[in-house]
Amino acid sequence: MEWFGRAAIDFTTSPKSLCLQGKDGEETNLLKICQSAVPPCQLNPLLFNGHAQTMWTAAKAHGPPLRYKRRIFEADHAEFNGSFAVDFAVTDPAQKEEADESLPPRTAYFSETELEAMGSDDERPMLVVLHGLSGGSHEVYLRHAIAPLIDSGKWEACVVISRGCANSKITTGLLYNARATWDVRQTVKWLKKTYPNRPLFGLGFSLGACIMTNYLGEEGSATPLKAAVVVANPWALHISSKMLQSTLIGHHVYQRVLGNSMRALAMKHKDELEKYTNIDTTNLFSQKFLYEFDRAYQCPTWGYPTEEAYYRDASSSDSLLAVRIPLLAINAVDDPIASNLSIPYAEASTNPFTVLCTTSLGGHLGWFEIGGGRWHGKPVCNFLNHMAFEIDLNSINSEANGKRTSGNPMYGTNFDPIRRKMYVKLNQ
Repeated sequence: MEWFGRAAIDFTTSPKSLCLQGKDGEETNLLKICQSAVPPCQLNPLLFNGHAQTMWTAAKAHGPPLRYKRRIFEADHAEFNGSFAVDFAVTDPAQKEEADESLPPRTAYFSETELEAMGSDDERPMLVVLHGLSGGSHEVYLRHAIAPLIDSGKWEACVVISRGCANSKITTGLLYNARATWDVRQTVKWLKKTYPNRPLFGLGFSLGACIMTNYLGEEGSATPLKAAVVVANPWALHISSKMLQSTLIGHHVYQRVLGNSMRALAMKHKDELEKYTNIDTTNLFSQKFLYEFDRAYQCPTWGYPTEEAYYRDASSSDSLLAVRIPLLAINAVDDPIASNLSIPYAEASTNPFTVLCTTSLGGHLGWFEIGGGRWHGKPVCNFLNHMAFEIDLNSINSEANGKRTSGNPMYGTNFDPIRRKMYVKLNQ
């Protein structure tokens, strides 16, 4: 029962949750860990529904003042080539006043000397973070979630910047989309090689949560990540898009705001788009709504016939079935952008590696508490700290649920949850 901002919390998972073992030898399971990691959700009663919680995110709250150093990577994928940026959280007091005016606040590029010195044999857990649509490492919702980990002095973290976002430059005509998992895959491989003893963990927000889930599904038990959290995942993008278009506020507020942010992002890269693509930029920059932008950009660039085909192909609800590391997924039922109708309750109930936590209030990346705090940071930090410091990560059995495919052998049918309709050649 909701009363004065007190949200109801529900958990959905397999009847037999993933068995895990603590470093003290005690047996436990993923559901118990998630239930202990998720505190009561007491939100600001003045922000009484999903719209109020979501719209309040536009308030210019400062948030924790994290600082970053940026490294530029050249993509190792033959088809999805070009460059992308990764921002690494830094805590060195000598770097507090250093910043680059061409980058988001409190961010600077690594020097050549610093780049050459990257790498260590330490065993500190490291978090790989994916931000939301047109965002970056500077986003307030992101900093609220990871600042307690960084400030504890026990964690390292980096944010993979989606191509073209957060003042990053593109060197081809490709901006990011929800289907593009290659940059996070390359980053994880690089981290595993550069910091071989660090256990790696994942965290994704909104569209970044969709990308993170798709990556985890594609990799299965092969991913170097030990556990992950995804927050406000839109899951079935075609459903969320249709829900937004079906209401006055969804169409003329959310679709327009999201469309404006993507149009502004594309305009920053006008020269590259005109140099490397055949896109009509005049038409592209005239689009008002997100689905119109996706039709004008994502379809011709990636080869999708319609934006709906792109949404279906990039959705991550099926990918959830193929996840083979402990995953906590957090959604608000009243989220007006990541619609409750898109949340994969049935899929979560079949996979012991996943626990879906839903709150009755919170909006989209809102969860504002009295005083301005953000509730979602608490379960994120609690879960990650528990997995990193209290669980024997070697106890995770990636074959606990068998193969990721299913079917009916009698009739020769087979279902692969991460099969994609868009074909991308493998690296040579």
